[in-house]
Amino acid sequence: MEIIKETKYLLFVVNSIKGKTKIIDIVNIHHHEVIGEIKWFSRWRQYCFFPIAETVWNKTCLEDVYEVITDLMEERKNN
Repeated sequence: MEIIKETKYLLFVVNSIKGKTKIIDIVNIHHHEVIGEIKWFSRWRQYCFFPIAETVWNKTCLEDVYEVITDLMEERKNN
């Protein structure tokens, strides 16, 4: 379990790596539940955010997701 980022409310954990792309689980720190995922969306040729149904995301958490996606896209570009 590789944690790539930890914030006040979220953990971003590498679930798996397939070729050049990673699947990242987004885990709620307080309840230790996966509440979303970041993975490659081939039709758009970029990483995208996939929230679990009926989860609520505030501005801070969405900014954290944005930062992780930005880092993943940069990493992919450089490989």
